Amino acid sequence: MSENAFSIYVVEDDEWYRKLLVYTLELNPDFAVKAFEDGESLLAAVKADPPQVLTLDYRLPDTNGEELLKKIVTVSPNTKVIVISEQSEIETAVNLLKLGAYDYIAKTKDIKERLHNIIKHIREKSSLEERIEVLQTEVTEKYDFQKTIIGNSEPLKKVFNLIQKATITNISVIINGETGTGKEVVAKAVHYNSDRSDKPFVAVNMSAIPKELAESELFGHEKGAFTGAASRHIGKFEQAEGGTLFLDEMGEMDKTLQAKILRALQEKEIVRVGGKDTIKINCRIIAATHRDLLSEVKEGNFREDLYFRLFGLTINLPPLRERGKDILLLANHFIKAFCEENNLPNKKLDKTANKKLMGYAFPGNIRELKSVVELSVVMSDSETIAADDIAFGTKDVVAEFSGEELTLKEYNQRIVKHYLKTYDDDIKLVAQKLDIGQSTIYRMLKEMDSEG
Repeated sequence: MSENAFSIYVVEDDEWYRKLLVYTLELNPDFAVKAFEDGESLLAAVKADPPQVLTLDYRLPDTNGEELLKKIVTVSPNTKVIVISEQSEIETAVNLLKLGAYDYIAKTKDIKERLHNIIKHIREKSSLEERIEVLQTEVTEKYDFQKTIIGNSEPLKKVFNLIQKATITNISVIINGETGTGKEVVAKAVHYNSDRSDKPFVAVNMSAIPKELAESELFGHEKGAFTGAASRHIGKFEQAEGGTLFLDEMGEMDKTLQAKILRALQEKEIVRVGGKDTIKINCRIIAATHRDLLSEVKEGNFREDLYFRLFGLTINLPPLRERGKDILLLANHFIKAFCEENNLPNKKLDKTANKKLMGYAFPGNIRELKSVVELSVVMSDSETIAADDIAFGTKDVVAEFSGEELTLKEYNQRIVKHYLKTYDDDIKLVAQKLDIGQSTIYRMLKEMDSEG
């Protein structure tokens, strides 16, 4: 018998019927079945080794089903009890269900099939519950943020402190940080360590959604709401019910959508596009941006009322260049993970590689570091990674701008032009490379055209 066999106890004083039940159950080789003819011996066995399922005959020589069920539920609350009753005792069996029995079966000709179906359902449910428990444990471990967010620099310790504060209340959170600093990782750390951790975490990057589809993506739409709306679509607000909605790159939204989000947050309700009914919502909002939203408010690009609606605990993520030796901790972490994923022997950074990494500003932050060190693993021909194995993809951009004094806006325009030239004006690809929305690139091109 397998050590993972499904344990079933049968208690039945009628010898013929007891053998019938045992025979029926043992047809499944995964079942470990034990039989008992009285309540006393059964209860002793349950106390010593609780089964997963127990079939209970209501009428036993030394006790009745009601008294025995109460004792079983007390001793082994996780054991599923199936009451076996005569047709005339169905009302009694229903009362036993109220006391904690899982189900009941009348002694009829189809008892074999019904018994197998009930136990099959119990096994499936039990397997699902075990899987959920494992996943919850994995999630808790995975999002232990002091393990997930690698580093021990002073700037990062301040972030840990703020994450901890964010987990104990439902206060709104705004995460500020340059592209690639790990804003979504921090948002997940807040969610999975809060009292909403067993509910959905739904992330949406506002810069990646075309303007005309943004409202439908967030609020959903009804069938026929617009051309192509072939069926009802549930939006992100509804998907995040009870959990957390992470709005990344909040600063990229246009004013019309900002107004609708403000109303949703104020009224705690939404209306799907093309719909009439209001839908109550309950989700925590975590917003993130690489922009200074307060400056955007002053410049008229972001609604002041929405800003103050979102305003709560602000977590400023430091750029990688300000995190000191966290760069090397992260680099070694990414190298180890990449080697494991690709069945490669682990490689180490030598002193020249460490020096090169520590001397670079990493404009792409953690995301860039990960790409750089993964490439260095591939380029290295030995067990160690040297400075020559490390290549920084933006050095040609830096060289192009060296010696010039430009405004930040002009630098951004130059970078976009450089990438468009490099990637044959493929705006979608450039947006992915720079981790910005396509709409941002179109807007910058329009500005450059108007400026001549």
